[in-house]
Amino acid sequence: MRRRKLCWHGPLTPWLFLLPTVIGLLVFRAIPVGAAFYLGFTRWSLLNNPVFIGLRNYKEAFASATFFKVVTNTVVFSLIYVVGVMVVSLAFALLINRKLKGINFFRAALYLPVITSAVAVGIVWNWILGPQYGILNIILTKLGITPPYWLGDPRLALLSVSVVQVWKMAGYYMILFLAGLQNMPHEVLEAATVDGAKPFQKFFHVTLPLLSPTTFFVLTVAIIDSFHNFELIYTMTKGGPQNATDTLVYDVYLNGFVNYRNGYASAVAFVLLIFVGVLTLMNFYIKKKWVTQG
Repeated sequence: MRRRKLCWHGPLTPWLFLLPTVIGLLVFRAIPVGAAFYLGFTRWSLLNNPVFIGLRNYKEAFASATFFKVVTNTVVFSLIYVVGVMVVSLAFALLINRKLKGINFFRAALYLPVITSAVAVGIVWNWILGPQYGILNIILTKLGITPPYWLGDPRLALLSVSVVQVWKMAGYYMILFLAGLQNMPHEVLEAATVDGAKPFQKFFHVTLPLLSPTTFFVLTVAIIDSFHNFELIYTMTKGGPQNATDTLVYDVYLNGFVNYRNGYASAVAFVLLIFVGVLTLMNFYIKKKWVTQG
């Protein structure tokens, strides 16, 4: 008697497994993005129905000096964050890429800020950078240095918040660089050592080129991450002083949930989306000029 072959899946089974993800993307991503795109052309205060006003929100944004101040703050914050986080995380990765006793403790300690709540980080650094009772200013005063007003001075506030963001996230990118370093072919490094290459020559001519795919990934993620700068700004400065730390993502919050100008906030959100998209595409475009495929 011929046995019937049991088969629980058919041609449509993979699509059934994909269906929850597709529904999630549509409900929580595509539809909100489409709705926000439409709302960018409306005047809406949450209490009334949206009124279509065409490009008026975009015209208002690009005619506003405050908006250009916000864009400038966003660019400066991103530059400090991306450069700072890549240099610091690579330095950390090189330091902990050693087989030393207790090295796991240092790896965990450097990663700890990443898993700490951004709100808690903001509150603690607010205390550290406080003008009168902040521990940093107390130390500077004992050293005979006149302490600055880190978060109250418009010239220093954005730099201070950016450095704190670098401190918080450097551990995350350190792990990525560490994975890249540990997957590197050691034969190449040993061959460079045999040829008499000095440490800095091995770093610039061997390590960095071999690490370029990881560097490209870290750079792309860091650029996108640099625009997610809401929590620390909210807890440390709330966009002040004098809009010195007001960035695009914080401006979306201010217009949408403080001033109830949701149409204008949606327009600013799309400007932010275009920013991130253009920078990411540029990064992919120049990838072939400096990324070495192994």
